[in-house]
Amino acid sequence: MSLLPYALLRPLLFSLDAEAAHDATLHMLSATQHNFLRLAYQQKRTEDPIQLAGLNFPNRVGLAAGLDKNARCIDAFAAMGFGFVEVGTVTPEAQPGNPKPRMFRLQEAHALINRLGFNNQGLESFLHNVQLARFRQNNPKPMLLGLNIGKNASTPMERAADDYLRGLHAVYPFADYVTVNISSPNTQNLRSLQSDEALSKLLSLLGEARAQLAHTHQKHVPVFIKVAPDLDETQLAQLCMTLQNHCMEKGQVKDNAWGVIATNTTVARDAVQHLPHANETGGLSGSPVNQASNRVIRALRQTLGPNFALIGVGGIVSAQDAIEKIQAGANVVQIYTGLIYQGPALVSQVAKGLQVMK
Repeated sequence: MSLLPYALLRPLLFSLDAEAAHDATLHMLSATQHNFLRLAYQQKRTEDPIQLAGLNFPNRVGLAAGLDKNARCIDAFAAMGFGFVEVGTVTPEAQPGNPKPRMFRLQEAHALINRLGFNNQGLESFLHNVQLARFRQNNPKPMLLGLNIGKNASTPMERAADDYLRGLHAVYPFADYVTVNISSPNTQNLRSLQSDEALSKLLSLLGEARAQLAHTHQKHVPVFIKVAPDLDETQLAQLCMTLQNHCMEKGQVKDNAWGVIATNTTVARDAVQHLPHANETGGLSGSPVNQASNRVIRALRQTLGPNFALIGVGGIVSAQDAIEKIQAGANVVQIYTGLIYQGPALVSQVAKGLQVMK
């Protein structure tokens, strides 16, 4: 059990600008993760193993990408009891992201709006940090590590696949799984990659590259596609058809090599229109995206069948929210905004809640 109740720290963090609090938290975690001060947030991991996409997940609770874009705090999050942690999104070259301010709290709704825009230090720095992580040392059952890749804002859309292929080749040796982020609303036109023709081309190129890398490195690393919660029924049906064409054969996922993460943040504002900052541009996360995420998960599971790996994310601020994600069809879940509002105890609460529902 952690020594420092998050309820004591949260008022201080929430007195800061949202991005300043985010940066301060990461600095604190980075500075403490390898010394006794990590006891302030360290928790015993709940053991609830599940096999998914050819991988052994120690439990069904993960950290979503976006919180630790530069992979600075992997060991700190491991200490919180996550079964898997996803870091990034990383782009091939460093980029500053969008102008500040670009992150806003909607406290009444347990929500955030961000338009960060893949701000990160680039692949070289990212992989240096990944290799510094110690969570696998002397640990027979370490948590899993997902590495999330994206495209640079300056890369034309017609060359987007080049950035994803460069990212895949770079991170593959160090990842347990790789996530391809094609659904952030904060990089211009990025979501167009979810359309039939663009996604078909991208999946074909990624599939060829992944097969080559698996042979070269003698290592199984599945690729997860991260999709938006704002897809309508027609778009979801087309997405599923494209995934079936490229990732499945006779009802089975080819080589256990593919999965989907549902979902990213939403551009919808229906649930928060009455709140300050609701009209800020960017992606809305937290409680208001919960039902939209569950809708997408249900549609994917219904069409893709029982064997396709699905990671559910979006609006989990309690164990019950996570249970509903699993009931909708997710195999495992991720949290991010809920961690900001509830603190590390949420990891244990969700993991134990999912363990009991079995």
